[in-house]
Amino acid sequence: MATAAPHAHDHGHDDAHPEESWVIKYLWSTDHKIIGLQYLFTGMAMAIIGGYFAYAFRMQLAFPGESVPTYGVVSPAQYNAMVTNHGTIMIFWVAMPVLIAAFGNFLIPLMLGCDDMVFPRINRLSYQIFLLSALVLIASFFVPGGGFGGAWTSYPPLSSEAGYSLTPLGSTIWLLAVALEFVAFLLGGINFITTTMNSRAPGMKYTDIPMVVWMIVLASIIFMASVGPLIAGAIMLLFDQNLGTHFFDPTAGGDPLLWQHLFWFFGHPEVYVVLLPAMGIVAEIITTFARKKLFGYKTVLYTAIATGILSFFVWAHHQFVAGIDPRMANLFTATTVLISIPIAEMCFVYIGTLYGGSIRFTTPMLWALAFIFEFLIGGVTGIFLGASGSDIYFHDTYFVLAHFHYTFFPIAIIGTFAALTYWFPKMFGRHLNESLGKIHFWGTVIPFNMIFIPLFILGVGGQHRRIYSYEHFPELFQPWQQDLRVMATVSLLVMLVFQALFLMNFFYSIFKGKKASKNPYNANTLEWLADSPPAHGNFLHLAEMPVVHRGPYEFNHPDRDEDYWPQWLPPEGVSAAPPADPEPAADPEPADESADQDADQDSDQDSDEESAS
Repeated sequence: MATAAPHAHDHGHDDAHPEESWVIKYLWSTDHKIIGLQYLFTGMAMAIIGGYFAYAFRMQLAFPGESVPTYGVVSPAQYNAMVTNHGTIMIFWVAMPVLIAAFGNFLIPLMLGCDDMVFPRINRLSYQIFLLSALVLIASFFVPGGGFGGAWTSYPPLSSEAGYSLTPLGSTIWLLAVALEFVAFLLGGINFITTTMNSRAPGMKYTDIPMVVWMIVLASIIFMASVGPLIAGAIMLLFDQNLGTHFFDPTAGGDPLLWQHLFWFFGHPEVYVVLLPAMGIVAEIITTFARKKLFGYKTVLYTAIATGILSFFVWAHHQFVAGIDPRMANLFTATTVLISIPIAEMCFVYIGTLYGGSIRFTTPMLWALAFIFEFLIGGVTGIFLGASGSDIYFHDTYFVLAHFHYTFFPIAIIGTFAALTYWFPKMFGRHLNESLGKIHFWGTVIPFNMIFIPLFILGVGGQHRRIYSYEHFPELFQPWQQDLRVMATVSLLVMLVFQALFLMNFFYSIFKGKKASKNPYNANTLEWLADSPPAHGNFLHLAEMPVVHRGPYEFNHPDRDEDYWPQWLPPEGVSAAPPADPEPAADPEPADESADQDADQDSDQDSDEESAS
């Protein structure tokens, strides 16, 4: 493999990242890692709001008309607003900022072997606009009429006529918040793509780029290519709401189906915008904890590209009941079924990677395995909705809702927990408590299935979505149906309790967790060469910036005694100038905190510092 010669830090490189005040470092930073953490913590805060909304409206469905603890009686308008904003928040203010922006910002420069994003000030601006969008959305809950209640898909005329949604100000502010969020991600995507194409370490070919980086870049490209029509539609909707136009008003010559086309042309690729980063995260974890090379690197990459292309040809399966021409329905049925092939192929490649591996069931590995299992359920149930004949029955029932959550929950929640537990030592220099992590895992995955499996049953029974109280529909308020609603709601309460356990483990471990070395998992990618946590500049502690000599997943290579072969180590027998810090010894499998373990870790770090000096 041809590699570039080792290169020292450029002149003035050390001066490019001077000491900063607390305000500059954490609130006005251009450091990609701090920006990534800003996205992470903002996404976590928004997830708490979205989860609280889910708690309140599920309590209303299980116990209609009764006062909800910590909230009160849920009115029909409040129910609509909470359902709408729960979906909006979890997709646009949790899944996208955490999976793409937080981990993209934190990981891409580290994994590529560079010191920061290509456009650090644009990167800072992207987060500032995103934070503004979150504040604007929250403000919409407190205006006269309350938050927007026209569903997260914002179909007109419900969204365009205040007389229908009864939220004239809330709908406009909601639309403004979404527009700001899109601007933030367009700016962030510019950085991800440009940095990956131009700032890779010497020797890093395209096939040496870690899969999670590829997936975030592809997600950014898909987002940029699909969001344009929705921005145009949002402008038209804004005009309909405030300027008296009638783009979507059928009584004045407009067409409400136009919005559906514009929205879903973006909306279905959006599924893959958040799916691909989660698939990349899983690839990093299963290779590390199965100690095996990724089975079919190029296959995964090419199928991800194929998925992105096909995602632009499936949007109209959301409109099978909207009067679509049956010949077009047949076309979109075929493309919808076709797109399941590359996704299934990726899942089976991951299973092939696990086969014969030396698997360690750490907390990140449990989350990665759960992602594959749960997402496959979402994929299989989606086949029913992709076929126009069966979709006519299932459309807008709780079957769709359960399928959607078996798709998005593994992506947004399980994928996030997998990434957080895996890269937590690198982010904060300490380990999470492994025992609490596994308790949290089981306390999340088991209740999740107990929430949504009953909703599949209710959907098959004909229960439609977005109904405030089923008391008004006797055929849907039979005792067995209400029992399933109570079961789903109680399961949600159990799952939310275990999220409090995670938050306790998370924040305690940031300050008091067992200290982590640079490479606690004996992994191969470049982020594990940096300090834990990395300083501004990433690799300034080394005599030279890293040079890449091989792919990212060389585990159990026959030419090496150790079961891993980091990208930065030269081939055997090839001399290279040693870095300022020697390659650190790996931590053992993460364990619970104890005084002895902390003492051992401190001793290891002391010896590292002595060697470096």
